[in-house]
Amino acid sequence: MLQFIIRRTVGAALTLFLIGATTFFLFVAAPSDYASLACGKDCSPARLESIREALGLNLPIAQQFWDFMSGIVTGRDFPDGHCAAPCLGQSFYSGDMVWDTILDRFPLTITMTAGSMVVFLVVGLGAGMLAAYKRGSTVDKVATGASMVLSSFQIYFLGPIALTVLVYSTGWMEDPKYVPITEDPVGWFVGLSIPMVVMSTIFTAQYTRMARASMIEQLAEDHVRTARAKGMSQKYVFFRYAWRGSLIPIVTILGIDLSALLGGAVVTELTFSLQGIGRLAVDGALHKDLPLTMGVMLFGAFFILILNILADIVYAYVDPRVRLS
Repeated sequence: MLQFIIRRTVGAALTLFLIGATTFFLFVAAPSDYASLACGKDCSPARLESIREALGLNLPIAQQFWDFMSGIVTGRDFPDGHCAAPCLGQSFYSGDMVWDTILDRFPLTITMTAGSMVVFLVVGLGAGMLAAYKRGSTVDKVATGASMVLSSFQIYFLGPIALTVLVYSTGWMEDPKYVPITEDPVGWFVGLSIPMVVMSTIFTAQYTRMARASMIEQLAEDHVRTARAKGMSQKYVFFRYAWRGSLIPIVTILGIDLSALLGGAVVTELTFSLQGIGRLAVDGALHKDLPLTMGVMLFGAFFILILNILADIVYAYVDPRVRLS
């Protein structure tokens, strides 16, 4: 298992370096003059030149790339002070250090995403496996039909409807807001309950159908039929033999869906006016803030790679054959 984790970690580090290099050179090759954006309107040539020198934009591209990548490990010095490692640069628009800005917004995004994941895994897998256990019954038909209907909804469509019904028309709930979970867990849950449910709706529908199909396939396997032939009860066979095998394709798809889950977080934050990483990425693009946009993209890539490594570890635990490949 240790060698398996080391291989995945080295691969993730190389992938992250390639993503950082590609992102950097794509932005540097853009025609925009980032010194002019940082200087603003009515900027004198002397002031423009001083900003270009302070930001290092007058250096060769190779030197700028080295400064950016080495700053992540060792930190960098800026006119406004030292940026400690991991340094992702200084925002052109606000003047704040990108890493500090990301850390300020990250708790909202990670807790909302984790809450949504718990919702669709518990509800989706539970409904799918219950439907497979009672295949052909009313429960199966209701779960399958509901999953097909819910899979057609989108966050930008379902979000305004949920706000209109639950907040503005009936007043049953308050406007979504973020309260740190470490300060008030109940306030955090109440404030983000609508965004988490809306964000998890499509995934719940997908995982319900996936869990049902995977469980039905497992129940038809030879070792499951052999267990039944030995006189074992349906419930024991279901949980002892079929359940673990049905998780293998689900864990595989979950690792792939992690990037889609973060994409859903961007739309969710915009829909409910929440100030998270997704909103930060959009603001960086709108303001043409090169360091902020690069920092968010690199941080997002790092976060996805870490989650994929965890998904691989879970996959290796569920299916021992992976550890030997």
